[in-house]
Amino acid sequence: MLQKSLLIRTASILLAISVLFAGCASTTLIQSEPTGAKVYMNGEYKGVTPLSYSDTKIVGSVTYVTLEKEGYEPFQTYLSRNESADIGAIIGGFFLMVPFLWTMKYNPVHTYELRPIRNASVAKADQPVVLTDSNGNEYISCVLKD
Repeated sequence: MLQKSLLIRTASILLAISVLFAGCASTTLIQSEPTGAKVYMNGEYKGVTPLSYSDTKIVGSVTYVTLEKEGYEPFQTYLSRNESADIGAIIGGFFLMVPFLWTMKYNPVHTYELRPIRNASVAKADQPVVLTDSNGNEYISCVLKD
């Protein structure tokens, strides 16, 4: 009987801990315009946009994000686990204190606009290209090959 009671207590504690830490996760959707950009987090490839990202990091944690797409400038930013309050974790913190480490979460969606690489055709040209600046002045650009 004592052994059965101990088993039930242990199972209850493990269940409570797993529910507590599962509730500490924060998820965000990373989008880009145009879609299909490669997403790197802290230098590690994670997939292409749109990408759902989730973690259980504590308040104030930072994740560095780089978006790359052919023909577009690389876009670098970061996600910080302090973008919006998590009411459930705040309420849980009053009872258990530990959830105060997860009282903040990510915004639900992050959308980033990628900029095309300027003069991308110049880099691929075999002959000089005439460029015009905002004042109407013309310049000749050429690509030097090794």
